[in-house]
Amino acid sequence: MLAAAVAASPACADDGRSSAREPGPVFSDSGPDAELYGAAEGYPVGTRGGAPQLDKLVGAYSHYDELYRSRPVRRATLPWSFKRAPEPPIAYSFDNQRLSIADYLKRNPVTGLLIARDDTILFEHYQYARTDRHRFVSQSMAKTLVAMLVGIAVSEGRIKSIDDLASTYVPGLAGTEYGNTSIRALLNMSSGVAFSEVYDGKDDIARLGRALFVDEPKDPAAIVAQFNTRTAPPGTRWHYASVETEILGLVLRAATGAPVADYLHDRIWDPIGTEADASWAIDGSGQEVAYCCFNATLRDYARLARLLAHDGAWEGRQLIPRQWLLDATTVRPEDGHLAPRVATPFLGYGYQVWLLPGEPRRFALLGIRGQIILVDPASKLVMVHTAVRKKPTEPGGLREPLALWSAVLQQLGH
Repeated sequence: MLAAAVAASPACADDGRSSAREPGPVFSDSGPDAELYGAAEGYPVGTRGGAPQLDKLVGAYSHYDELYRSRPVRRATLPWSFKRAPEPPIAYSFDNQRLSIADYLKRNPVTGLLIARDDTILFEHYQYARTDRHRFVSQSMAKTLVAMLVGIAVSEGRIKSIDDLASTYVPGLAGTEYGNTSIRALLNMSSGVAFSEVYDGKDDIARLGRALFVDEPKDPAAIVAQFNTRTAPPGTRWHYASVETEILGLVLRAATGAPVADYLHDRIWDPIGTEADASWAIDGSGQEVAYCCFNATLRDYARLARLLAHDGAWEGRQLIPRQWLLDATTVRPEDGHLAPRVATPFLGYGYQVWLLPGEPRRFALLGIRGQIILVDPASKLVMVHTAVRKKPTEPGGLREPLALWSAVLQQLGH
């Protein structure tokens, strides 16, 4: 589970210097353990099926929509461009070492790393022969997109209340435990319905993935309805379960009358001036796999992050209701089970988004194998991090990215 990735709080930032260079993206054909990742074969994409082999990870994670049926999300009619500034020196401390951001790239299997402050890109590097034209799979970062679309649907009156039951919008869930769960509890991953997600190939997330991606096409409501054992009252216990995002996707489709990818395009992707086409993997029925598998370029992820840093506003236009974003990234007093250091040993949980402890309010989008977007609304700093970690989750795997983020905030957050 993703929560296990944080074993300790990030190390403090450290002052440091690295050589400045001209603004612009930087590309490298190599990266840590490049040969293991398939460098000699040009980072092959592999074939669809279960989790890709290590030498296919780079290829698969940047060509996901070639492996799996996907619905396109067209780029903006009027692209919006970031400004650029020279790369600032960034250094951080980790495990009693003083390291530079260049060291970070040498130590971590990062395919792309971008740091921006509001409308200006400060750092943009790619490894393993990936470029600014590759679409990187989001994995579970897509969950936050779904939650933002739910908020828009509420503001449009398409969803009357997040305290409505899921079965109000998805009749196929009537009479099931998930059908009898509120949209709010699904947003908070607090349904109380049992679902195992340990990434051993035999757990419930593996069953869900096979049913959606591999097996004969089936009604997705029937697929999620098989998980039907309640172990706690709704809204009382946090438990990470991707199936709950999948249900939110079904609610969105029913409430809006549009495919989730199309709704995303019209409400967010086009208005924020994206520069490249994106895509969202679909199941055999044509429904977006809501809990994962959105694909976009690094700079377009950064545009999304900037939208979130501005609490849903873009160049003076409120795309996501501001109060929704505040609610999504704040724990209510009555929801103590969601608080940082309670939901997990370090992070808390909002509406399909991870909450960092402390003040000011900061939050993260996370996906397995190192997909990360970090957002600081106060400074408008964002960090987009795509990667190919060898294991889906690693104990302490977020410690070093968060140490780097802490340094970015300390050195650039003004």
